[in-house]
Amino acid sequence: MNTPLETAVPHAPVASRSAKAAKSKTKSYVMFFTSWVLLIATGVLGTYWYTEHLKRQLAAELYTQTELQLQSMREEYQKQIDLLKESVTADMGQLKSKVDSFNELLTFVKDSANSKTDNSNQLYTQLQEVKNKLDELQKNLDVLK
Repeated sequence: MNTPLETAVPHAPVASRSAKAAKSKTKSYVMFFTSWVLLIATGVLGTYWYTEHLKRQLAAELYTQTELQLQSMREEYQKQIDLLKESVTADMGQLKSKVDSFNELLTFVKDSANSKTDNSNQLYTQLQEVKNKLDELQKNLDVLK
């Protein structure tokens, strides 16, 4: 009877060692798994933060480039508008001088048509009268013959 008791006592410390080893092994797996999860989460968060940083930086650069292009286009269009204004102003000046000259000519023609002192109109009238008298004399001469 003494033998079974003796055998029972030595097994108890061995069982507690294997339980401690299993607990230790489980703890190391949990620590290893937790470390990997933390490492992966840190990588994902770092990637997300860096991506957002690049997005903001790219947006700022695009905004700057767009503003520069818009400013250069505004300046170019303003130059074109100024040239067009100058051209239209010059054309309007030429057109005004032509209209003034035409108005003077019309005024002169109107005055000439109403005035009886115009030599060219009087000469034409006199030529018509001479022609009419010549035609009358020709008829009279034809009648006399």
